[in-house]
Amino acid sequence: MRANKALETALAAFVSERGWQWPDKTTVEPPKDKRFGDLATNLAMVLAPQAKANPRATAEDIAAHLRAACPDLAAVDIAGPAFINATFTPAFWQKTAAEAIEAGAAYGRLDAGAGKKVMVEYVSANPTGPLHIGHGRGAAVGDSLARILRAAGYDARTEYYLNDAGRQMRLLGTSVWVRAQQALGRDAELPEDCYKGDYIKDVAKIALERGGDALPAMDEAAAVDFCRQVAQDEILAGIKKDLEDFRCEHQVWFSEKSLLEAGKVEETFELLRSQGRAYDKDGAFWFRSTDFGDDKDRVLRKSDGSLTYFASDIAYHDDKYRRGFDLVVDIWGADHHGYVPRMSAAVQALGREAGDLRVILVQLVNLLQGGEQIAMSTRAGKFETLADVCAEVGADAARFTFLSRKSDSHLDFDLELVKQRSMDNPVYYVQYAHARINSVFRKAADEGVDAGRPDAATLARLDTEADLDLLRHLERYPDCVATAAESMSPHHVSYYLTELAGLLHRYYTVNQVLAAPDADTVRARLHLLAATAQVIRNGLDLLGVDAPEAM
Repeated sequence: MRANKALETALAAFVSERGWQWPDKTTVEPPKDKRFGDLATNLAMVLAPQAKANPRATAEDIAAHLRAACPDLAAVDIAGPAFINATFTPAFWQKTAAEAIEAGAAYGRLDAGAGKKVMVEYVSANPTGPLHIGHGRGAAVGDSLARILRAAGYDARTEYYLNDAGRQMRLLGTSVWVRAQQALGRDAELPEDCYKGDYIKDVAKIALERGGDALPAMDEAAAVDFCRQVAQDEILAGIKKDLEDFRCEHQVWFSEKSLLEAGKVEETFELLRSQGRAYDKDGAFWFRSTDFGDDKDRVLRKSDGSLTYFASDIAYHDDKYRRGFDLVVDIWGADHHGYVPRMSAAVQALGREAGDLRVILVQLVNLLQGGEQIAMSTRAGKFETLADVCAEVGADAARFTFLSRKSDSHLDFDLELVKQRSMDNPVYYVQYAHARINSVFRKAADEGVDAGRPDAATLARLDTEADLDLLRHLERYPDCVATAAESMSPHHVSYYLTELAGLLHRYYTVNQVLAAPDADTVRARLHLLAATAQVIRNGLDLLGVDAPEAM
C-alpha cells in the first residue's frame, strides 16, 4: 500500500506538471518476476498519445523524475518497449515492521469505503430444516465479507431474511402435524411434497408436549397452524445456534411475514404500477422486467391471488433502500443464477442504479471423507449438516476451507484432510505459523530477551533477501484488504495468508532468531516475527478464524 501510493503520487505529479491527463489504462503493480524490481508501470506507453513522443523517450523522462522525486527508490530501470521498473530501498521496507507493530489490530484498516452504508444479506435459508454444509459456505462468505468491508471503511450491516410466509411454511406445519398424529397412533399419511427428515419427528414430539391435550382435539387447520409455529420456533432456534457456533453474526432477522402484514408488498406493487413497470394480464399481476434486459416479464401475483417469491423479494429490497443503504449485497446459492437478472431489473425499477445491487453466488460443496464423496442425506453420521461438520472438524477448519477458493467455484471439502495436523492442511499451515512465532516469544521471555520498541537502527539489520521478502509481503496486506473489499471476494485474504505462512515457515527454517549472531539482529528478527504474527491475526480475524498461540 505505501509502495503503490509513493510511486503513484510521484507518477501523477509527473503527468500533472506536463498538463496531461492520467491515462485510465495505467497499471502500477508488482512484476511477475521480482528480479525486475518491486513495482512496474506501463505509464510511458499509455501516455504516448498525449506525449506525442517515442514511449522509450517518455520512459526516460519519467525515470529521471522518479529518481529525483523519490528518495525511497534505490533504482529505476526501463525494460522492454518502455516498462518502468522501480526498486525501493531496504529502509523503505523495514519501516513496515514498525508500522504493523504500532498499528496492531488496526494494521490493514482503510478508509476506502468512506462510511458507505452496505447491507450484506446472507444464508437466509427457509426455517424448514437445519442448515447444511452448503449453507455453511454461504455463511462463511457472508460473515467474512462483512468483516472485510468494515475493515475497508464501509458501514457494513448484516441481515437474515426469514421466509416465514407462504407455501413452504404451510407444508412444514402439515409435515409436523402428520408426524404428531402418527405418534398418537392415528392413521395419517405424509403427503409426497412434505418434509420427511427425522428432525420433523423430533419437532412433532415437542409440538405434542407444548400442545398438551388441546392439540389432538384441534381441527386440522388450527393444528397445522400450531405445528407450523412450533416448528418455525424450534428450527429457527437451531439455525441461530448453528450460526453462533460458526461465529456468524446477523444484526437483523427480517421477517417476510412482517412485509405482508405491514402492507409493504402492496405498497411496492402500487409504486411499480404508477411508474408503468407493472400491469394486469390474464388475471395475474406482472412486472415488466423486460424493460431492463430480462428475457421475459415476471408474475408477481398469480391468478389465484397468491404471491410469488419474487413479489416479496422486490418489496424486501425496496425496504432495504428505504432504510438508507447505499449498496445491497445478496449472497445466494449458484442455483439462483437465473434469478439475478430479474432482481437487477427490480432494483432499477425501484429507482436505483444496477450497481446498487451486488449478488455473490456460492457454488456447491462436495463433502468427502478420505477422498470418497459422502452422499448427502438426512441419515445420522453423514456430517451433511453444518452442525455435524463443525462438530467433526471445528469452526476454524470449516471456515478457512470454505474461504480457500472463490465462492463461485466448486469446492471439495475432505473431512479427513481438514482434521490433519500437518502442513498439507491449509488452516493448520496458517495457524501453525502464528503458533510457531509465539513459541519463539515464549522462549525469548524464558531467556530474558526483550525486543523493545522497533527503531530504524535495529530494523536496518533486516537486510537479507529473506527478510525483505517477508517485509514486502507484510506491506501488501492493506492492498489485500482493499482488493478483497472491492471485488467482494474473501478468498483473497486466505490466499494472502497462505503465502505469508509459507514465507514465515521458510524463514524460520533457514534463519536463526534467538541464536542470531548479535543482540541487535536478535531484536530485529523478533520485530519481524512480531509484525508477521500481527498480520496473521488480523487476516484470520477477517476470516472469522482463531489465531492460536500454541498448537
